[in-house]
Amino acid sequence: MSTENKLNLGIAYHGNRMPHHAREDLISIARNGFDTVVHMLSHTDWDRHKLVMKDIVSMSEQFGLDVWVDNWGLGGPPGDKSHFLAYYPEAHARFSDGTLAPVHACLNSPEFRKFTYDWIDAVRFIGGKTIFWDEPHLPTKKVDGKVYYACTCDRCKKLFEERYNRPMPEIADEDVIKFGVDSVVDYFKDVTAYSASFGIKNIVCVMLGTYGMSLSAADAICTIPTMQSIGSDPYWLKWKKGNPDFDVYDFVYNGTKENLDLCERFGKEHNIWIQTYSTPKGEEDDIILAAEAAYDAGARTILAWGYYGSESNDYGAKNPEVTWARTCDAFARLRNRHRDELLAAARKKKGIIV
Repeated sequence: MSTENKLNLGIAYHGNRMPHHAREDLISIARNGFDTVVHMLSHTDWDRHKLVMKDIVSMSEQFGLDVWVDNWGLGGPPGDKSHFLAYYPEAHARFSDGTLAPVHACLNSPEFRKFTYDWIDAVRFIGGKTIFWDEPHLPTKKVDGKVYYACTCDRCKKLFEERYNRPMPEIADEDVIKFGVDSVVDYFKDVTAYSASFGIKNIVCVMLGTYGMSLSAADAICTIPTMQSIGSDPYWLKWKKGNPDFDVYDFVYNGTKENLDLCERFGKEHNIWIQTYSTPKGEEDDIILAAEAAYDAGARTILAWGYYGSESNDYGAKNPEVTWARTCDAFARLRNRHRDELLAAARKKKGIIV
């Protein structure tokens, strides 16, 4: 099958570090037709589960699954908390009201860049061949109606003043937003060049609308030659809540189309994510609508977050069994549909009418 016709279906797997349990889950993932599994490698995994993760990555590949390694919480959310800032408190990001961003690292920190290199070395140790850079963004907070941004540490203030010949303002303006995007892009140019030097593929997923890096600002990250795939997660639940007229299919279709148009302009691969975590009881069929919408919009690398509706987390689906069944159903429908399309095209070339 040619690359352009290939369908890649994936699932995020986390919350378990017991190999005998992981084996059964990975068999289930493989038997249900998934091609890719995304494994987290948080700071805790790096410290406490590195050998276990090496076994889990190897096991995944033995079952025919491609593995993406997620930088889960490495310098801040999404994901587990990083221990890095306990050792390098000066590397904390700071909000524009002067307060500390307690769990976010400054992307311009040389110590954090070095820490990321060391994490990439850990990815290599566990056998990772692809890194999934998960939802990069810069934090904001709202106080008394004002939105404060990060990072405004002394290093970032100096860089901003050198570039714009003025102090950083308290409230973000166009220059601040551009500086934030440039900081994200510079970080990824640096760290993906390092990972790519070892033959590691780099994939990123950006959120639909966040300060610092959103799909609308992703043109800049598309210019990075060592970032091969640009994705997004048109998760619908927060938009649907309290809105009886909300259309899941339309929302996911439009978000996917925007992502694919961006990738086409820059010659990048894509990845589109389907929400299964937090699924309310009785709304599991939305997973099928969303998966079909992503496919109809043209996506062929489609992944779900996460396995069993992310049951191991407090934000897990309310009925994990039904959610997992619908997830498998949704992706099986895509697999069968894709095969039927390929078969129809092959028959058409031969002039066979069925």
